[in-house]
Amino acid sequence: MPATQSRINDFVLKIATVNGTGSASANGLLMKALFRMGVPVTGKNLFPSNIQGLPTWYEIRANHACYMSRSGQVDVMVAMNAQTYQKDLEEVNPGGFLIYDSTWPRETTLHRLDITVLGVPLARLCNEIFKTARTRILMKNVAYVGVLTALLNIDLDGMRSLLEETFASKPKLVESNLEAIMLGYDYAAENFTCPLPVRAETMGDNSGNILINGNEAIGLGCVYAGATVGAWYPITPSTSVMDSFTKYCEVFRTDPETGDKLFCIIQAEDELAAAGMVVGANWVGARAFTPTSGPGISLMSEFIGFAYYAEIPSVFINVQRVGPSTGMPTRTQQSDVMLCAYASHGDTRHPILFPANPHECFEMAVTIFDLAERLQTPVFMLSDLDIGMNDWMIPELAWDDSYRPDRGKVLGPEELATMERFIRYLDVDGDGITYRTLPGEDPKGAYFARGSGHNRYGAYTEDSDAYQDVIDRLLVKWETAKLLVPDAVLSKAERPTRLGIVAYGSSDGAVIEARDRLAEQGIYLDYLRIRAFPFTREVENFLQEHDSVFVVEQNRDAQMKSLLMLEYNDIADRLVSILHYNGMPIPSECVVTGVSTHQDSEVAA
Repeated sequence: MPATQSRINDFVLKIATVNGTGSASANGLLMKALFRMGVPVTGKNLFPSNIQGLPTWYEIRANHACYMSRSGQVDVMVAMNAQTYQKDLEEVNPGGFLIYDSTWPRETTLHRLDITVLGVPLARLCNEIFKTARTRILMKNVAYVGVLTALLNIDLDGMRSLLEETFASKPKLVESNLEAIMLGYDYAAENFTCPLPVRAETMGDNSGNILINGNEAIGLGCVYAGATVGAWYPITPSTSVMDSFTKYCEVFRTDPETGDKLFCIIQAEDELAAAGMVVGANWVGARAFTPTSGPGISLMSEFIGFAYYAEIPSVFINVQRVGPSTGMPTRTQQSDVMLCAYASHGDTRHPILFPANPHECFEMAVTIFDLAERLQTPVFMLSDLDIGMNDWMIPELAWDDSYRPDRGKVLGPEELATMERFIRYLDVDGDGITYRTLPGEDPKGAYFARGSGHNRYGAYTEDSDAYQDVIDRLLVKWETAKLLVPDAVLSKAERPTRLGIVAYGSSDGAVIEARDRLAEQGIYLDYLRIRAFPFTREVENFLQEHDSVFVVEQNRDAQMKSLLMLEYNDIADRLVSILHYNGMPIPSECVVTGVSTHQDSEVAA
C-alpha cells in the first residue's frame, strides 16, 4: 500500500456511476453528511444530456479553508462504471485511493502501483439481501455510501439522521437504506484500516450556512422581488429556475383564504413566444421574467430589441451552457457575454448582472427587477450551469420584510391630472429615463409602444433628426445605468503590486484560491470581480492602475476582454487572457498556470 500523507478535511471525492441508476440521492447523502460535520463542501455534478445509460460523475470537495472551486485533483475515486474504469483509474492522484465493485474481477492491465485499490463486493452484498433487480441497483449506490462513511470517518449517527429526515414519510425506506449503508460500512470496517489518512473530522455544525444551487436561489429571489408572471420554454440548464419559482409561488402567492393563485406561469410554445409574453406582462405593470440559456436568447432577440427601443422593462435569466448551437447542454461556460450585451440587431446595449454564487443569484434576482423598471429596458442575469445546477455552501439567505419594489418613473392618474400633456419619450430629468404610464389607468397616459421609428411623443416617424433624438437619449440612459448597477468587488494583495486580475461569475472561486497559491510563490495580484455591465468607474480605475491585468473567463474567444477593450480603447496592451472552455468548471490550477507562465515569459524576455 503506497504511503499517503495524512490530510484532514482537505480532499476531493469523485464518484463515477451510470446516469439513471439513482446515484444522485446517495451522493447527496454524502455531501450533506460532511456539511453537517461543519466541513466546508461543494459538489459538482457532471452528467450527460440523455435520460439514462451514459456515464455520470459527482465530485465533492471538502476543504477546511473554504475553497469552493474545483481543485483539478482526485484523492478518492469510487469507480462504479466499468465503461469509464480506465479513465477513472488514471485520474486518481499518486498516493490516492480507488474503490470499486469487486464482485467481478478486473482486467490485469487495470492496475496502478502508486495508488491504493480497495475492492468491495457491493453487488454480491446487495444481491444477498435485496430481492428485486431495481432495488439491488439502487441499494448498491447506498452501500458505497456506507463504505465511504467508514473510510472517510463520516459521522454514522449523522447519516442515520439524514436518512430519517429524507424518508420521514416512508419508514420502510429508512430501514432498507440504513441496511444498505451498514452493509458497506461493516465490510469496510472489517476488511480495511479505517479511517484512511485522507479523512473528515468534525469542525462544528456549519450553522449560518446552507447548501443550495443557484437556480433554486433565483426562483426564490424572483418571488421576493415581487414577480408574479413567469413565461418559459424548457431548456437545460435553466428549467429548474421555473420549477423553483413555481414551488415558492404555491407557498407565497396563493391566497390562504380563497386558495386563489395570485401568479401566472406559462409554458410557451417556444422561446420567442415566452419573450413576447414577458414583454407584454411587464408593459401592463406586472413583474415578469423568463429563464433560458444561450439558444433561447438567440431566439428571443427580436423581442429583446423591441423592448429596448420601446423601453419596456423585462428580465432575462440566462443560465449559460456550452455552445455554439446545441453544444453540450449539460456542461458549463461563460460564452454568452457578447450575445447578451448587444442582443438583437441595430445599436443596442443591455445591462448584465454576473452573480458569482447562489447567494448573489438570490440578491441579484431582486436587483434585476428594480433595474429593469428604473431603466425601462431589458436586463440580463448571466449565471451558468456550474452555479445553477451544482450544490454550493453559502451564508443563509436574508429576507428583509421592509423591501419594497422600485418601480421607477411611473405616473398614475393623480400625477397625470396635474400635467397639461403626457409625452412618453421626453427626458425631463436629464438622465435619459423618461416617465411611463401603465395601460388602462388613465386615457391621458395613453401612447403607442412601438418598435418602428418614433419621436419623443411616441408618434411614428421616418424623420432623421427625430429618430436620432430618441437613439441618442438612450445613450444618456446607458450612462445613468453605470450609476445604478452593482459595483465591482476589489480585493487588494497583501503587498503593493502592479499586477491585477479580473474575473466574473463562477470563475471567482478559482481566482480566490489561485491568488493564495501564487502569493506563496511570491506573485501578488490585486483582484477585481466584475459584477455588472455597463462597467462602473472602479473597473476603469483598476485597469489604469495596473501594468498587466489577467482576465479570467470560461470561453474560447475572450469575450469579457473584448468587452473591456470596446469600452476602454487604450488598454489592449495590458490585458492578458486566461481562458478555460472545455465545459468543466474552471479549476484554480488553470489560473495559477496561466499567471505563472506569463510571468516566466516576461522575465525571460
